[in-house]
Amino acid sequence: MKTTFISLISIFSVAISSAQQGNINVEQDEKITELLKIYKTANESSDYFRIQVGFGSYAKAQNIQAKVQEDFPELSSKIDFDSPTYRVRVGRFKDKLTAERKFSEVRKKYPDAMLLQPKKSTR
Repeated sequence: MKTTFISLISIFSVAISSAQQGNINVEQDEKITELLKIYKTANESSDYFRIQVGFGSYAKAQNIQAKVQEDFPELSSKIDFDSPTYRVRVGRFKDKLTAERKFSEVRKKYPDAMLLQPKKSTR
């Protein structure tokens, strides 16, 4: 019993004395932050194709968005307010060929869908 007790105390004291603590300092060049800002701005202002699958009141737009997310989970979807209606838009395609291929697939399920190329990002 004594040896078990002494063994436990010695293991406990070794564990406490060998515990490590430290600080990590990350030094990053300020130019990296500037480059990230430029990248975000370029991404937001670049042209890309989207597919509008429906529009209407906010409740209707939410229902459409839920259906689209079930039917096409790989596409990002967003509800945009364009007075006086809410519009459900999906996808973000850089080239027209990819957008048209996906558009033909979406149009089979949503015949009122339209292929859009907005001037600015509608994220």
